[in-house]
This record gives sequence, C-alpha cells and structure tokens, in this order.
Amino acid sequence: MWLVLAAVLISAGNAIMRKAFNIGSNAFLEIQWYLYSAVFLLGAGYAFLKNAHVRIDFLSNQFSAKTRNWIDIIGIVVFLGPLCVILITLSWPLFMVAWTTGEMSQNAGGLIRWPVYLLVPAGMALLLLQAASELIKRFAFLTGAGPDVVSHGHGSHPDESEIEKEIEVHASHVKEEVR
Repeated sequence: MWLVLAAVLISAGNAIMRKAFNIGSNAFLEIQWYLYSAVFLLGAGYAFLKNAHVRIDFLSNQFSAKTRNWIDIIGIVVFLGPLCVILITLSWPLFMVAWTTGEMSQNAGGLIRWPVYLLVPAGMALLLLQAASELIKRFAFLTGAGPDVVSHGHGSHPDESEIEKEIEVHASHVKEEVR
C-alpha cells in the first residue's frame, strides 16, 4: 500500500516538474517501475493469503468444497510451485551478475539495476512459502483438521469467529467418531 502511494507521489511530482519547469528525471521514471514491480512481485504471496488471486468463481462455485480444495492442491503442486522454482532459478543469476558488476540503467541518470532484479527471486520465494502454507490448509480441510478457506467469500479468509465455529463442529465430529 505504501509503495503504491510512493509511486503515485513520485509520478505526480515528476509530471508536475516536467510540465511546469521542463525538468525530467530518468531516475524518477525508473523508481516508479521499481516500486510497481515491488508491489506486484512482493504482493503476490499476500494476495494468495487473502484469497484475492484470480479464480474462475462461476466454475469453482459449481464444485464441492472437497473438489475445490483438490483443484487448488493440484494447481499449487503442478503449476504454481514449479513456476516459482523455475523463476527463482532463472532470475537469481541475473541478480548476481547485476550485483557483482554494478549494472546501471542505460538511460542517462538511471538507477542501479540489482534491486529490481532481486525482486523477482524474492517475490517468487515469498509466493512459494505462501503456497506451502496454502497446501497445509487444503490438506487440513481434507483431513477434517481445519476449515475450508477456499469457500469463504471472495477475497478474504473467514474471520476468527467463523473459524472457531468450524473447529468446534470438527471437534464434536471427532469426539463422536472416537466414541
């Protein structure tokens, strides 16, 4: 949220300086896309945490909770996890070269490049960690040890009272099975 605000303020300030005083800065232009890159790359895991990622709800809502969770598990294991690993593997050497050589933008007054190159492996590592967390949640639901976080609305996890109610329901079922 703060990175978006910073990018907007820098963008507006740069536009005002360019229009009012005929002064421009490549560094300001580049820092804008650095900030936007940070928002999207570092925010991907957070979007996954909040269940705010793109999902085909009109199809997803047709499936049972168990099927939705299995689809998520398959998607994470087959697509998301490998994609994150591939992107980390491919982007890390680019970052290291930029770091060791001190790579600079080719634009006059441009910025060093390694910080933005570091965003790719860092963002993918965070997304991969969140994917692991989501896998645990999906398996917990399928084994009856946790709530169904997939079906709880659009863009957010259930609040604590909903989770507590589901835990009580699951606990009572487990007690009945034990008897």
